[in-house]
Amino acid sequence: MVWRDIIPLLLIPFAGTMIGSATVLFMSDKFAGRIHKLMLGFASGVMIAASVWSLLIPAMSASSEMGKMAWVPAVVGFFVGVIFMLLLDTFTPHLHPDSDKPEGPQSKLGRSSMLVLAVTLHNIPEGMAVGVVAAGVVTGEIGMSFAGALALAIGLAIQNVPEGAIISLPLRSAGNSRKRAFAYGTLSGIVEPIAAILTIVFIEHLIGIFPYMLAFAAGAMIYVVVEELIPESHDGRHSNAPTIAFAIGFALMMVLDVALG
Repeated sequence: MVWRDIIPLLLIPFAGTMIGSATVLFMSDKFAGRIHKLMLGFASGVMIAASVWSLLIPAMSASSEMGKMAWVPAVVGFFVGVIFMLLLDTFTPHLHPDSDKPEGPQSKLGRSSMLVLAVTLHNIPEGMAVGVVAAGVVTGEIGMSFAGALALAIGLAIQNVPEGAIISLPLRSAGNSRKRAFAYGTLSGIVEPIAAILTIVFIEHLIGIFPYMLAFAAGAMIYVVVEELIPESHDGRHSNAPTIAFAIGFALMMVLDVALG
């Protein structure tokens, strides 16, 4: 398999974001508010399962020659990923859909732009995850099969459908036209194939860091889930529904990875 064979793989998660953003073209704002927390819970479950089965476990397997120290690359990469997202979260102005108070440094950006930046930050680690496993398929360095990489891409695409809706629907509520909200929602997902390609370019020159990069992507995704998605999904009353949605998302991603990988 050569690099051009995996290009469609890199676009699958982005397609999920585009499909989810398209819900703004036909869904009412009132209905959107009722399912927002379910979407967040489902996306959280998929991302946690993908981090464990598709990234952290392969990272430790790829370091098996280290014997009892095989956990070192996974732990180091994991914490570097967490710190990376913490820095991005701290120094990038953004606004979450359920909040009226922007985060990060002061900025003159409008509400719509900062809403898009918030979801764009979420999508960076997802793109990196697809990029590193795709690179593993081409180089054969981590024993990753194309089916395993496809499972990760499909799983992230599935969770990107509600995530695309999570950004486009609040943009509509903020006063944007349906077409503009769809365009902004789609734009927030374009960072995924870009991050995937940049990861591939980077890792091609540093083959020995595959285990670290797998764990890095996992740490970045888990940071997003724990710091933002889960708290937002349980904000207010009736938290049982997003918890069940989390379990469904987790189980679905686990099945996809085991069945295809």
